[in-house]
Amino acid sequence: MNEQELIQGCLRGSAQYQRQLYEQFAGKMYAVCLRYARTSSDAADILQEGFVKVFTKLEQFHFQGSFEGWIRRIMINTALRAYQRQRFEFESSGYENLPESPVDPDALAILSEAELLRLINRLPDGYRVVFNLVAIEGFSHAEVAGMLGIQESTSRSQLTKARRWLGEQLELLHRVVAG
Repeated sequence: MNEQELIQGCLRGSAQYQRQLYEQFAGKMYAVCLRYARTSSDAADILQEGFVKVFTKLEQFHFQGSFEGWIRRIMINTALRAYQRQRFEFESSGYENLPESPVDPDALAILSEAELLRLINRLPDGYRVVFNLVAIEGFSHAEVAGMLGIQESTSRSQLTKARRWLGEQLELLHRVVAG
């Protein structure tokens, strides 16, 4: 069955079509939720809440653009609202006054995708959220500022701090491996 048939079946309230839609997208969307969540159980909660929104807002999808992208946007917004409810503060970690230094490409080469994602998940919450939104999802600093209720300069600053922290961690890993 194609995507349009799947969506139409869900709109008719068919549990079979809803299950199929969930199974088709849950894995990818869980990975998105994990990037924003503090724990795997938080990610599972965000995923569940996000799919409830997908099913309740499905009539708002007008087959313009990517359906997967539409679902991803709902998951990201759900994750951001979860963090706004928790009222996390943008952290200060002492990286504010460090000069930006390039990361050795060999440091990146030693990491698998899973290891890199684990490293990103170790970022302080504020850094991680902005890094995910800008560097991974491709949102502009203006969009991030609007989503999080912060200034654009704060978004830029959080991204810079996240990159510095990641760069330092990558350099440490490289030194350990190189030996």
